[in-house]
Amino acid sequence: MKFKTIPAHIGVIMDGNGRWAEKQGKKRTEGHREGAKAIDRLLDVALEHKIKAVSLYAFSTENWKRPITEVNAIFNLLIEFIDNRLEDIQKKGIRIQHSGNLNKLSTKVKQKINTAVEATKKNKSLTANFCLNYGGHEEILSSFQRLQKERIHKKISLEKPVSPKEFEKYLYTYPLPPVDLLIRTAGEQRISNFLLWQIAYAEFFFTNTLWPDFGRESLEEALHFFESRKRKFGGLS
Repeated sequence: MKFKTIPAHIGVIMDGNGRWAEKQGKKRTEGHREGAKAIDRLLDVALEHKIKAVSLYAFSTENWKRPITEVNAIFNLLIEFIDNRLEDIQKKGIRIQHSGNLNKLSTKVKQKINTAVEATKKNKSLTANFCLNYGGHEEILSSFQRLQKERIHKKISLEKPVSPKEFEKYLYTYPLPPVDLLIRTAGEQRISNFLLWQIAYAEFFFTNTLWPDFGRESLEEALHFFESRKRKFGGLS
């Protein structure tokens, strides 16, 4: 299946792992495990359609409120995902990027993330941006603070106006382009503090499909929706 218009950057809020598990009579951790398989499917279809970047909301700054057993299971699955799939990711030319605050993560998780990022940094087929311990508010505040420090270091006046291009260089997602299409699964219709700066002109696609059931048909439905949109960016069509 071919599309005339393809988003360069897709953001995905992967929702519904727990509900999927409950429907199957399984533990929530099994839902997260099935969700990891859905990431594989998504990346494969994204490669086929020559999408350049996919940002995946893997763990938010608010997810620490969940039971510690579930939090630990999510990070263990991340380690397992990197260990089991890194070689295949390399073969497919996928570049791993991380967006989020690494400070609160365990040494082992940080090492795994850094290993994957370093090993794939020259790959160009697709960027898979894992948003882990990520929050949009935290990203914007952190970016502003780092911009200020850089200006002080370079003796640039703090009163000088900040352009969007200058500010974007300090975002976790840099140098990825803005998000063209935001997908949220499991019937929810909210942003949940995800890529607040980057989705300024994104098209929003909401689906009732639970994340572990998301596959080729689901993504291509979202791409059909994107193709049907008239993107005006504040102007006239």
